[in-house]
Amino acid sequence: MATTPASSGSAKASLHAHCRVPTGRTEAHLAATTYLLTRRPDIDLDVQLPAIIRGYNESVGGVNDDKQGYHDTITRMFLHGVRLFLTEADPDDPLHELVNELLLSPMGRRDWPLRFYSAERLFSVKARRGFVPPDLAALP
Repeated sequence: MATTPASSGSAKASLHAHCRVPTGRTEAHLAATTYLLTRRPDIDLDVQLPAIIRGYNESVGGVNDDKQGYHDTITRMFLHGVRLFLTEADPDDPLHELVNELLLSPMGRRDWPLRFYSAERLFSVKARRGFVPPDLAALP
């Protein structure tokens, strides 16, 4: 599995000092989000995560447009899911244990957002550009 270090930025640099994130892997992104939520309280993820992800994508040669790259609704759904998971977990547990537990939970499943969204709505350009509310069920 290929990995790519971050090129710049304090959040990206800190993240990659602790792990190397495989490009395009949901599980790796969940691990990175868990790290940021539990070990980097100085980063306001609601504000900064979109720029962190867009910057990371560009640093590995990716493109952020209407068909690829950063997806706002999916990002915010998984951020919500990791936070939800952490309400039941001990944030002082070793990071690898937290990530393993998260990946075994419903919130760690790649299809978790599809419990709340139709595929048509979730994968729309509008949902990629900005958060859209779910159309199948309310968020927990």
